[in-house]
Amino acid sequence: MGEIVNLNRVKKARAKADQATQAAANRAKHGRTGAEKANDRREEARRQALLDGARRERPDDPA
Repeated sequence: MGEIVNLNRVKKARAKADQATQAAANRAKHGRTGAEKANDRREEARRQALLDGARRERPDDPA
């Protein structure tokens, strides 16, 4: 005869494992550190400044 298993515990353990894998996937998909966000902001500001510096027409020109 097999081992007696509490089905409620098995069901809860399986649900907890599923939630843990889903949480790990969400962290990989959405999670970023503060340093990564700061680097992206700095890079975007640098790119925008480079683009603005290369403009042929200045927005403050009257013509």
